[in-house]
This record gives sequence, C-alpha cells and structure tokens, in this order.
Amino acid sequence: MNVNDFDFELPEHLIAQTPLADRTSSRLLTLSKENGKVEHHGFTKLADLLQAGDTLILNDTRVMPARLLGVKSDTGAKVELLLLKQLADDRWETLVKPGKRLKIGAQLAFGDDGTGEPLLRATVVGEGEMGAREIAFHYAGIFNELLDRLGEMPLPPYIKERLDDRERYQTVYAKHEGSAAAPTAGLHFTKPFLEQLAAKGVRIGYITLHVGLGTFRPMSVDTVEEHTMHTEYYELSEETAALLRDAKSRGGRIIAVGTTSARTLETVATRFAYEEVQACSGWTDIFIFPGYEFKLVNALLTNFHLPKSTLVMLVSALAGQPAIMRAYKEAVEREYRFFSFGDAMFIY
Repeated sequence: MNVNDFDFELPEHLIAQTPLADRTSSRLLTLSKENGKVEHHGFTKLADLLQAGDTLILNDTRVMPARLLGVKSDTGAKVELLLLKQLADDRWETLVKPGKRLKIGAQLAFGDDGTGEPLLRATVVGEGEMGAREIAFHYAGIFNELLDRLGEMPLPPYIKERLDDRERYQTVYAKHEGSAAAPTAGLHFTKPFLEQLAAKGVRIGYITLHVGLGTFRPMSVDTVEEHTMHTEYYELSEETAALLRDAKSRGGRIIAVGTTSARTLETVATRFAYEEVQACSGWTDIFIFPGYEFKLVNALLTNFHLPKSTLVMLVSALAGQPAIMRAYKEAVEREYRFFSFGDAMFIY
C-alpha cells in the first residue's frame, strides 16, 4: 500500500492557528461507515448523534510544558529541547535543536536562579535518530515544579501563533501528566457538554495514553507496511474496563474520542477477549491502517489530520480510504479548520 494514496491538497490557510473562544463552537463533519454519506453540522450536534447506552472513551492524559529553551554551557549558543518520554529517574528521551551541535557530553543550562546560576542543568548522554537525544537532568528541588516554571507548551510545528492560555492546549478532563502533545479530539468538549451527554444516558470512561515521539515524525517510507510505529505508554483502569465489558455484553457502541483512545482500545483488545477486558497498562506500538479489523471501537470522533500521516491511515482503516479521501476533499472545499485547533469529524 503506497503512502501517497493518503495524500491530499491542503491550503495553508485552513490550518487552524488558534483555538476558538468556545470549545464547542467548532464544526462537525459526519461520515457513515456503511454508505459513505457525508453531512455537516455544528459540534454540539454530537449530542443528538450519540444514544443512551453508548460508551464514550476519552484520553485523560495531560500535556507537559515540555519545550525547554536554554543555552550550551560552554558557548552560550541557544538550544531547544522537547521532552518526549521519561526513561528512568532524571533521564529523558528528547528531540533537540540544533541536533548536530549537541553531541554526547554536551552541557546545557536553563533558567536563572537569581544569582547567575541556572535553575536546571542537563547533559547529553545518548544519541538517537532524527535529532533525538537522551538527556540527564541535574537540579535542586522538584523537577515538575521547575518544568512548570521554565517550560512552554509543545505546540506542533505547523502552529505559528503564540498560545496565551496554556489550558487551551489541554482537555478539560486532563489529569495524568506525561504527554508531549494533546489528544486534540478532546479539545472540543466542555464540562457542561459532557454533563449533557451523561444526562442523556451516554456512559463516559477514561483511558490514559501519553502521546509521544511519533507525533513529531513524518513517515519516511514509500509503502505503509514498511513503517514502524513509536511506542507510547497507556493505562486502562478497572472502572473503564468494566464499562467496556458491559458495552460488549449488551452489544452497545464504543466510541473513541481521538486516535489515541482508539489505539489504546485496540491495543487492549489484542490482550483480552471482548467480554474479558481487564485493567492493564503497558507500552503500545500498534499501527492501524486499511485492512485492520477493529475489535472494540465502533465509532470515532477525531480531528482532521496531516496528509500521508499514520492518523489518516487509521481513520481510513475505519471508514475506508476512498470514503476518507472524498470526505477530506469536501472538508477542504467547505473550508473546515484542520489539525490540532481545527474542526471535528465523527465516523460512525
């Protein structure tokens, strides 16, 4: 399967640069898996499309202020780190700029404690591919407090505007810190809207998947099957496992909010039989593309994704590549907002 089969033309002005003032005021494109029918609504139409007894699964990961701006200790040259994954104690997998200048042994400094000394020091202790580095941090105090003080939100590279309110790159239910990027399909929800869905009889459960390295790396192969996914950490609680078991036993719909929720649910499905899902945690590198048969996910709420990305391949696995390409073409023609701060799509 050729990666170019998932390409499409996207005018740059359709890439949403800032979030809307009201989270629920985005648009919603709906796509039927059965007949490929496309319809256009406001996001709050989702309350009519979901039914009592449906189970809605959201990713409650919280984005770290993972972008650190500092200098090389010996030359004063500017450096940038993006924290991706904690490896052990104070060692992290990171993306760095400029990668070529940060060799093993390089010393870095961040912030100022008021006496001219850095608040946070770091040493490059390992090298990876495409600018990845293993970094060991040295500091006094509590790392998360320093990160909150020094770090910036790791907005995707296609967002050029500054984000004044950090919380607009968090879901309203974000809880467990550890992501390098937001699960953006969840950005459309407000607490009152979730309460409205619950009052209707929609069951709501939470999983955690910490979004990691692959979010920032383009595919570098020609055929889909050659691509290797990054690994990400996930957790499924017993409370949510019970919701999933009940949904399956009743024949109810399980709706994933975002591709991260979908990937977690399908990872869990590889570990357990449908009615025997249990609480679990671990690392997943599941890659979902056309030909894959979904085992737990019946419907998906998602944003509009980058051309030739693994995320476009995932939604194509659910709805079919021809239907997705037609829907995306229509979304472009109607000038939907794309990517992280963009509009939503409901595949059912």
